[in-house]
Amino acid sequence: MLKIYSSFFLFFCFSVVYSQQELKLHYDKPAVEWTEALPVGNGRLGAMVFGRAGEELIQLNEATLWSGGPVSKNINPSAFESLALTRAALEAGDYKKAYELTKNMQGLYSESYLPLGDLSLKQEFGNSTPTQYYRDLNIANGVATTSFVVNGIKYKREIFASAPGEAIVVRLSADKPKALSLAVGTNSQLPFKNSVQQNMLVLKGKAPSHADPNYVKYNPEPIIYEDAAGCRGMRFELIVKPIVKDGTVTTTEKGIVIKDATDVVLIISAATSFNGFDKCPDSEGKDEHQLALVGIQKNDGKNFDDLLKEHTKDFQHFFNRVSLSLNKGDIDKSSITTDKRLEEYTAGQKDPQLEALFFQYGRYLLISSSRTKDAPANLQGIWNNKLRAPWSSNYTTNINVQMNYWPVETANLSELFFPLDGLIKNLAVTGAETAKSFYHAKGWVVHHNSDIWATSNPVGELGKGDPKWANWYMGANWLSRHLWEHYQYTGDKEYLKEIYPILKGAVEFSLDWLQQDKEGRLVTMPSTSPENDFYYGDKQKGIVSVATTMDMGIIKDLFANTIQASEILNTDADFRQTLQKANEKLFPFQIGSKGQLQEWYKDFEDVDPHHRHTSHLYALHPANIISPLKTPELANAARKTLELRGDDGTGWSLAWKVNMWARLLDGNHAYTLFRNQLRLTKDNDPAFKGHGGAYPNLFDAHPPFQIDGNFAGTAGVIEMLMQSQNNEIHLLPALPDAWKEGAIKGIVAKGNFTVDIEWNGNKLTQAVITSNIGGTCTVRNAQPFSVKGVKAKSKKTAIGYTITFETMKGKTYKVLPAK
Repeated sequence: MLKIYSSFFLFFCFSVVYSQQELKLHYDKPAVEWTEALPVGNGRLGAMVFGRAGEELIQLNEATLWSGGPVSKNINPSAFESLALTRAALEAGDYKKAYELTKNMQGLYSESYLPLGDLSLKQEFGNSTPTQYYRDLNIANGVATTSFVVNGIKYKREIFASAPGEAIVVRLSADKPKALSLAVGTNSQLPFKNSVQQNMLVLKGKAPSHADPNYVKYNPEPIIYEDAAGCRGMRFELIVKPIVKDGTVTTTEKGIVIKDATDVVLIISAATSFNGFDKCPDSEGKDEHQLALVGIQKNDGKNFDDLLKEHTKDFQHFFNRVSLSLNKGDIDKSSITTDKRLEEYTAGQKDPQLEALFFQYGRYLLISSSRTKDAPANLQGIWNNKLRAPWSSNYTTNINVQMNYWPVETANLSELFFPLDGLIKNLAVTGAETAKSFYHAKGWVVHHNSDIWATSNPVGELGKGDPKWANWYMGANWLSRHLWEHYQYTGDKEYLKEIYPILKGAVEFSLDWLQQDKEGRLVTMPSTSPENDFYYGDKQKGIVSVATTMDMGIIKDLFANTIQASEILNTDADFRQTLQKANEKLFPFQIGSKGQLQEWYKDFEDVDPHHRHTSHLYALHPANIISPLKTPELANAARKTLELRGDDGTGWSLAWKVNMWARLLDGNHAYTLFRNQLRLTKDNDPAFKGHGGAYPNLFDAHPPFQIDGNFAGTAGVIEMLMQSQNNEIHLLPALPDAWKEGAIKGIVAKGNFTVDIEWNGNKLTQAVITSNIGGTCTVRNAQPFSVKGVKAKSKKTAIGYTITFETMKGKTYKVLPAK
């Protein structure tokens, strides 16, 4: 089973505070837009802090609060009938007919992640205007602070989300006794009712039984609260408990009124009736009231300093494992407000400290949003203020949820993988039913959208979805890569034994799904390249085709990983042989007329040459089938593909390209894309609107906000500084010229090695590699080097120099440039 690797990390990832540049986002005015507010989270409860003086708004979320209930079975019994017809149309080259037929192989839309509610704090200051205003988010300890002065009194608010306390904690203080008078209120966009219990304000609410995605415009009732035929929506509860020094407290259904207090602490807890992906949250749900009380009871009797200390210790257990410093000698701009720094950076100014801050912000967001069983970070992490969020704020499995977890291993946060691990295991159950009922196939399948209920069918309300995105069949195969990678980074064979049947199930579906083309090669049919289309014939647009390069890359990757897993476990020899034979017959990668890696079965022309998806380069990244080291010709074709796609795109697309250029060992091009990720984006300002980049609060801008770009940006920085996909530790493989000097410490390589790297003048000065489980280690570096205590000398190769040596568990090895 997947473990919470706390003991494992005692020797693997020491919690040492490395010296690094200041890690704060800060501003001189309150947030107006949601993407200016500051996020805190404990992995389950999230809050967006606006920092308003007179009327503070803290928007709240709970990771398991979704519309809907368990997925229905056999929702489209006629789907299989259309499969043979679709394949016949494709064999005849009738792409239009295949497109229309594919619509018949769709199920219901996935469900939506929902906002919990709002907490308001109203302080009456009359006509006085606040001065000396300041707000920040310290991502090194997970505390958001707002301060200002009114009538000579300095007011301060501190907010954090405590994982050990299972609550959000808000403290209000002033530098004058009995100066705090405020009204505390709760609200929700969902149906709710407030009540008072033991001086606590309690909000009880109900989620809808279904909510359409935001892009569905044709339904007169996009949100349904009562579904007499099926499962009704989940219940939820929000509790606010005031702890007040001096003054008076009055709690009614309208809210909490506090007068003349010296210090105020609010404990905010919430829970839902969610009881697993396969149980109705209404009739079979958990007791949300008792669960919400846990967050109150755990903090009972503790003062604010104790709560903060407990939170900080837990948070920094994760955060302090990794540090990054870049160009320390450059001008320190940390005193400039973050929005202004972004604006100057967008105008072309240098700010390596901002780049390091953005890197660590991705780690901060993952720590804050990925600590809940079966509820991994979604399209917006855990932060959402809309009933019908963009793309339902769900799990988009054709790139986005995978991208969320690219840094989880390399950025030394391996324990935080368990929510995605849980979702994948749930999808293996629902996906088996979908494979059987839709396609009469073995194994399990996932399409492009899922949710907390592990929806696995092609979405589209039985034919109303566009196959361009709905009818993509490789979700299970791609998600399986994350299970395999978790093993590669931890070396946990018990875990590999546990997840091997899931890998095998994805393979079994693929073997049933593959068809032979006229040359006897195995191809996928039907096949799409996510959300993209092509021209064929007389400028006709096609979407559904045969053997897209992404499909074939994912299947090659899955087969290779599963073969290797069976060899490590010494199991399934006959199945392995079947798999090896099928692998040899898979349709090969093709290089097109422009020197590019073809995206399609044929060398079709792109409808949009600069399309945001670069799906056909899956084999380059996140897989490692294509690389400059192993397949230089295909690597050059991948390079040409990226050149044709261009250096613009949505926020997450820019981030994927950062990783791809790094895999091509081109640090300067990767850095160009990384800089584009930090272009200031504002939805309310035409001068900064309409492009991918970063919002004032550093949230990734598609636009709109999608958190995947934050996580992939963090992963991309590590890819520039260290790679380990080729069974070796490649030091500074794509170091950009702009980062002349720096140090990164605590990152993790496959084989379970912890790696610290320092460089100066764009060359390695030293690296320290800690072997956490022993085993063979190969190190690659651009210049000759030695490993202290290892007799072997570095050998020159086509790309740099290498040394291979055996390591002992727990021992540290120092890598130094050759003298």
